[in-house]
Amino acid sequence: MGGRRSWSAILLGLVIAAIGIVLGIGGAWLAVLGGSLYYLVVGIAMLAAGVQLMRSRMIGAYVYIGVVAVTVPWAFVDAHSNLVWALVPRIVAPIVLLIATFLVMPTLTRAPNRWKLAGGGVAAVIAATAVLFTVLGSQDSTVAALPAQNSIGMGDPSGTATGADWPAYGGTGAARRYSPLTQIDAGNVGQLQQVWLSHTGDMPATPAAAKMYGAETTPLKIGDALYLCSAKNIMISLDAATGKERWRFDPKVADEWIPYTAACRGVSYYKNPVAKPGDACAERVIEGTLDARLVAVDVKDGKPCADFGANGQVDAKIGMGKVFPGLVSINSPPVIIRGIAVTGHQTTDGQERWEPSGVIQGFDAVTGKLRFAWDMKHPEWNGYPPAGQEWSRGTPNMWTIASGDEQLGLVYLPMGNSTVDYWSTLRSPIENSFGTSIVALDVTTGKPRWKFQAVKNDVWDYDFGSQPSLIDYKGTPALLVASKQGDMYVLDRATGRPLTPVGTIKAPGGGIEPGQRSPTQIVSLWQTLRKDPLTESDMWGMSPIDQMICRINFRRASYKGFFTPPEVDRHSIEYPGYNGGSDWGSLAVDPARGVIVANYNDMPNYNRLVPRVQADKQGWFTREQKAAMLKDGKQVKVEAGAEGAGDPQAGTPYAIDVNAGWQMPFTGMLCKQPPYGGIRAIDIATGKTIWDRPFGSARKNGPFGIPSYLPFTIGTPNNGGSVVTAGGVIFVAAATDDLFKAIDIKTGKILWQVALPAGGQATPMVYEQNGREYVVLMTGGHHFMKTPIGDQVIAWALPAN
Repeated sequence: MGGRRSWSAILLGLVIAAIGIVLGIGGAWLAVLGGSLYYLVVGIAMLAAGVQLMRSRMIGAYVYIGVVAVTVPWAFVDAHSNLVWALVPRIVAPIVLLIATFLVMPTLTRAPNRWKLAGGGVAAVIAATAVLFTVLGSQDSTVAALPAQNSIGMGDPSGTATGADWPAYGGTGAARRYSPLTQIDAGNVGQLQQVWLSHTGDMPATPAAAKMYGAETTPLKIGDALYLCSAKNIMISLDAATGKERWRFDPKVADEWIPYTAACRGVSYYKNPVAKPGDACAERVIEGTLDARLVAVDVKDGKPCADFGANGQVDAKIGMGKVFPGLVSINSPPVIIRGIAVTGHQTTDGQERWEPSGVIQGFDAVTGKLRFAWDMKHPEWNGYPPAGQEWSRGTPNMWTIASGDEQLGLVYLPMGNSTVDYWSTLRSPIENSFGTSIVALDVTTGKPRWKFQAVKNDVWDYDFGSQPSLIDYKGTPALLVASKQGDMYVLDRATGRPLTPVGTIKAPGGGIEPGQRSPTQIVSLWQTLRKDPLTESDMWGMSPIDQMICRINFRRASYKGFFTPPEVDRHSIEYPGYNGGSDWGSLAVDPARGVIVANYNDMPNYNRLVPRVQADKQGWFTREQKAAMLKDGKQVKVEAGAEGAGDPQAGTPYAIDVNAGWQMPFTGMLCKQPPYGGIRAIDIATGKTIWDRPFGSARKNGPFGIPSYLPFTIGTPNNGGSVVTAGGVIFVAAATDDLFKAIDIKTGKILWQVALPAGGQATPMVYEQNGREYVVLMTGGHHFMKTPIGDQVIAWALPAN
C-alpha cells in the first residue's frame, strides 16, 4: 500500500471491533452464567480482526475469515434439528460482514487480479448461502398416510347438522367445525374468488378503543340468512347469497365495558318448540355482551324479543355484588341445551383477587328467567343469592365457549382458575378443586356431574380456552378436549373417565409459594402439541448480539422446565406460554376421515412477580383505582396492553409482569427461535401425528414492527380456529400474516391463499346457498396480535359457471 491507509478497511475494522467488544463483554457474562463460550471467543477474535483492519493490515481480514469458518459449523451444531430459521442470526450477519471483508481486501494489497479474486469470493459466498438456504428450506416435514376412512361416527348428539346451514358457533352443538360439503375440494380450491364483502361498521371511535379491538366473530347460517355480532355486540343479519344487510340491532355497549379486547365471538340460535309459525321470536338469536347482558332478538327483523327478560335482555351481573365497568364481560356465545342458555363470563383477570364471581348461569331461552346458577362455594343456592348476599367473589370462571350433549343433558364447561392468575395462597380448597378443569354440569339441576382437572393449583394462566368437541371414540360417546399446555384428552361424555392414556410428571417446586405447588402434574400420554423443553440454543434474534442477549436472559431466569413456578427476584420462563397450545380457536374434527386438525402456538412467556410497592411506583393500578385517582385529579398511567403485562393483582402481595411471547425490547423480535405457531393433523384412532407444519409466513412480521413482506413460512403466533370440509380442505386464517389459507388435509400443504384487508383472528364457517358452497371469514384484526383492525365480513366461492 506504500503507507497509504485504506479508509474502507478502517471503517469496516471499526464495525467489526465494536461488535467484538459487545460480544466479548456479553460472552464473558454468558460464560460466567454457565452458557456457551462461543460469544466470548469470537468476540475476542473479532476485536483483534477489527484492530488489524483499522491498521490496514491484511491479517485482520484473514482473522475475520477464520471467525466465519468457525462460526458456520458451530451454527449447524448449535441449531440442532432446526436448520433454517435457527441459522439466520447465527450466520447471516457474519456472512454480510464476510462479503464486506472480501470487498475491502483488494485495498490492502497491490497483488494483480485482486479485484477479480475479491469478486469471485463474494460470488462464491452469495451462491453458497443461497444454495444452503434453498436446500434447507426445501426439506419437507414427514407426512404419514391418512387413516383409511376411519370414521368416528357422523351422528351429532346436538340434534343439528352442518351442510346447507351452519347453525352453531362450532358448526353444530358437537363443535367439530366440520362441513360435509364437497363442491370445493383440493382440486379446485385454487379457483376460489371473493363473491361478496360486507362491513359491520363497528370500528373504534377513539385511539384508546383502537388499542382494545379484536373482533373474533364466526357467523351462523340458518335458512337464507347469516347472523353475527360485531366487536361491540351489534347484531347483524346478512343475505347468505349476496352479503346484503337485512337488519341490525345495537345493544349500545359503552367503551368503558371493554375488557382487554372488544370481541364478540358469535351468537346462538334457538327455535321455540311451542311457538306457532309467524309468532314473534319463534326463532331467535341470543348473544352475550361486553357489559354482561344476554340479548335476544327475532331472526326475522332483529327486534328484541319481548318475552325474553325485560324488553329482550337479561342482566347477567345480578347477584354479583359490586361490578366495576370492564371487570365482567361475555365474549362467547351461550350454549343452549334443552331450552336453557348456559353462559359463563370473563372476569378481567389480573385486576384484583376478589373480582366478581365466576358463577355459571342457565337462563330459559324463551323467557330469560334464571333456571340455575352454579356457585361452587354455594352449591345449595338454586337461583339468585339470598337477600343481602352475593355470589362468591374471585372463583374460577368460564370465559370461553362451552359445548353440550342434548341427550345426556350435560353442558361441558372449560373452566379457568381463580382470580388472580399468578398468586394462589388465598384460594380455597373448593376453588383449587374446580380450577382449570372440564366440568360437566347437569343442565336440569345446575349441579356438577363430573369434572376432569388438567392442572393442580394453576399459577400459569393455563385455564381451558378451547371448546370441547363431541365425538364417538371406539364406540363410546366421548369428549375431545385440548388445553393451553397443548395436551389432548378424550373423555367419556357421561362419566369424565379418560379414554386415552393420562399420566403424571414430577413438577418443579420452589417459587414464591413453595408450599402451594403440587409435586406432580397431569399430562396426556396420547397426544400433545407441546414441544421439548427450552435450551439456551433455542434463543434467537436478528443477529448474534441479540441472540446472545436472549441467551443471557435465559440463563439469568428461573427455568426448570414445564410448570416452572413464578418468582419475585428474577424472571421465570413459562413454556408453553398462556396463549397455547390450543386456545379459544379450538380444534376441527373430520369425523369421516377420523382426523383432528389443530393450529397452535409455540411461544414462552417471560414472567416476573413484582412487589406491591414497586408496582405502585410503576402505576400498575386496577381500573377502579385509576378511575378514583382521575376523579381526584391525579395523573395516572392509562394504557391497553396484553393480559398480564403489568397487571396489579390487587389484594395480593405481588403484581405480575408477563412478557407474552418473550419479546425483545426495541426490535419486538421474539427470544425463542421460530416456529412460533404450527398446524397439525392427528389420527384420532391412534393419537399419532399425520403431519405437522409451521403455520404463518413472515409477510407481515419483522424487526421494529416493520413488515418484511417475505413469503417464507416461519410459523407465527395465531389466534382463531380452522374449519375442515368433506372436500379434503382446511380453511384457516388466524396467523399474523393476514392471509386466508386453504390447506390439503392429506399433506398439510397450502393449496390457495389470499391477502386479507385486516387480521383474520376468527374462525371461518362454510355453508351452501342456492346450490353454491360459500366460505366466510370475519376480518376484524386483533390489537394483541398486532394485526390491522377491520370490520369486513368476506365470502368466497367457486366461479358461478
